Amino acid sequence: MDLFTKYYSEWKGGRKNTNEFYKTIPRFYYRLPAEDEVLLQKLREESRAVFLQRKSRELLDNEELQNLWFLLDKHQTPPMIGEEAMINYENFLKVGEKAGPKCKQFFTAKVFAKLLHTDSYGRISIMQFFNYVMRKVWLHQTRIGLSLYDVAGQGYLRESDLENYILELIPTLPQLDGLEKSFYSFYVCTAVRKFFFFLDPLRTGKIKIQDILACSFLDDLLELRDEELSKESQETNWFSAPSALRVYGQYLNLDKDHNGMLSKEELSRYGTATMTNVFLDRVFQECLTYDGEMDYKTYLDFVLALENRKEPAALQYIFKLLDIENKGYLNVFSLNYFFRAIQELMKIHGQDPVSFQDVKDEIFDMVKPKDPLKISLQDLINSNQGDTVTTILIDLNGFWTYENREALVANDNENSTDLDDT
Repeated sequence: MDLFTKYYSEWKGGRKNTNEFYKTIPRFYYRLPAEDEVLLQKLREESRAVFLQRKSRELLDNEELQNLWFLLDKHQTPPMIGEEAMINYENFLKVGEKAGPKCKQFFTAKVFAKLLHTDSYGRISIMQFFNYVMRKVWLHQTRIGLSLYDVAGQGYLRESDLENYILELIPTLPQLDGLEKSFYSFYVCTAVRKFFFFLDPLRTGKIKIQDILACSFLDDLLELRDEELSKESQETNWFSAPSALRVYGQYLNLDKDHNGMLSKEELSRYGTATMTNVFLDRVFQECLTYDGEMDYKTYLDFVLALENRKEPAALQYIFKLLDIENKGYLNVFSLNYFFRAIQELMKIHGQDPVSFQDVKDEIFDMVKPKDPLKISLQDLINSNQGDTVTTILIDLNGFWTYENREALVANDNENSTDLDDT
């Protein structure tokens, strides 16, 4: 009890510490060197480079990974599950002792427990563990690689930093071998835009390296290292050459006067050419334009929003355009304002206009907002119906598809039945 009281009192600060060190608060803030402090900037750059090199040397190289695989295979614990080799905790620790100091961080009880599933012998899969190690090494390598482009040294990349990273990455991606050098700048712009559209929603002009590593975009980009990547994978990968050429080709096709920019009239032919004028007016009011025309970068944001309408960042983009009163929510007036343009297009195409009251009720039923009279962006995201709601309000073709969804499903079922019969 005496010892407990003594230590507890010290921990709570009951007894004054005689150590002089505690009387001085250590320095914890170091300001960044100013632009004119060239020597300090050089010192900072060199020290960062040395630090990153040291971190790089701490990673497992190919030879060390091969040695690790050999040790794991040698210490596998029978019986095998099908063709999958397993290892128990005792052998796991033995491998950890023999694998060397660089591997020490992977051979912990926490890692073993993380990979332990339903094996009745209390073992983990050797392949799963090795893949875990490989993934960790890859993440650290990529982080170091990205950090080399972090000019400010603050853990984030600006647009120009990421552009430099991707430009220097192009020659290492076999799937981009066919790209002409004259197209590189457009490809880099197309690739970088996806990162900034989704990872920089507040448009600060910079993205945390941590966020880049956490999302799947870098995986998609580095997937282009695979020389045998299927055609289907390339078509669905925003960073592939066919995808980049498709987006840029669409832009050139829309640019009828060949001035390198898109007017509202030119953009109106996007997709099925059935977007309402009211929506297009809002695009040109809210988005960055030059003398009333849209450049390629702004066009990319527009395409990313319309092609990914289920994503929160895309819904945020479209919601801002629909929120005509800038109140942070959509009310009956906002919905009516946009749907009126759909009704007008229906008349032009010889269709009977649908009642706004019916559509309004359907929208509120789908979204189920917290406030029965207002739809917030969060309501739209939470409902998982944001893509349907926005399509109904901005695109006649999208509204027609929604209205005739039951008939379209029935036709699809009939067609599939016919195919089965044949």
